[in-house]
Amino acid sequence: MAACVSDTARTLACRDGHAAAQLKLVSIAVIFITSVVGISSPVLLARYFQGKPAYDRATLVIKCFAAGVILSTSLVHVLPDAFAALSDCHVASRHPWKDYPFSGLVTMIGAIAALLVDLTASAHMESHGQGQGQGHGQYEVVPAVTQEELERKKLPIELKVEAVSNSGGGHEEMMVRLKQRLVSQVLEIGIIFHSVIIGVTMGMSQNQCTIRPLVAALAFHQIFEGMGLGGCIAQAGFTFGTTAYMCFMFAVTTPMGIVLGMILFSVTGYDDSSPNALIWEGLLGSFSSGILIYMALVDLIALDFFHNKMMSSNSLLRKTSFIALVLGSTSMSILALWA
Repeated sequence: MAACVSDTARTLACRDGHAAAQLKLVSIAVIFITSVVGISSPVLLARYFQGKPAYDRATLVIKCFAAGVILSTSLVHVLPDAFAALSDCHVASRHPWKDYPFSGLVTMIGAIAALLVDLTASAHMESHGQGQGQGHGQYEVVPAVTQEELERKKLPIELKVEAVSNSGGGHEEMMVRLKQRLVSQVLEIGIIFHSVIIGVTMGMSQNQCTIRPLVAALAFHQIFEGMGLGGCIAQAGFTFGTTAYMCFMFAVTTPMGIVLGMILFSVTGYDDSSPNALIWEGLLGSFSSGILIYMALVDLIALDFFHNKMMSSNSLLRKTSFIALVLGSTSMSILALWA
């Protein structure tokens, strides 16, 4: 209880509504600009360099760097904050919060929910692709020469390989593209959910000591995270309208969350350090952390390192991508010193 009183006194010394409001206005502009720069850079570069081997390799390295950023964000930033919120002395003294580690439970639920979305969407894509392939021939390319004819006529081996390989190439390429689109959409949902929580929390906070370092940390965070999401969007091959919409939503989510938090505080006077606020912050943070952990490990790291043809055929690229992953996670882990 003495530690709780000490923390409260330190928090009250930093509470300045006017100074906090000025910092929030600055943060809205800074975070919006850095978000636009982060997510638009890979998308714009793709319009001029997509299809070239150097661009594909560079995009892969950037994605691995951003995967490290997202993984570190979830494990070093979001999850510890959620644990801290639910272990606060005002919350941990209540039932059932002191009886069970709810942060870990909700994080697991978030990861399983992301898996469920991934499985459902993948099953839908596969059934949709098979239906179109059988009904309309959109994905299935029928070879000009059948396997039986190849064996009977003993055609040259080059023609055999080409004819057989073309039979499923169109369908496989289409499924890879649909998978990339699914990864981009689910990843953006997880990032937006996490960004709304951060924005609302900052908007309702009156603690300038917390907001000041958080502005700088979020600026770097949005650049790195935006580069990762932008790389996924560029590879997915969305239409211009869908790409612009996804970039816009990423750029405005955190600033809109800050504005929403400021409005909620001005209307309700809700104390961001109250037990109920801490409980919601802990639960939502844990859930978004689970989503981001799943997306970073399964849909980014595992997908690129184990199922990417460029990575498997180029040992130097594989080593470079791993170094980029380590650098991305390290950079965001260092930012945890300030926020």
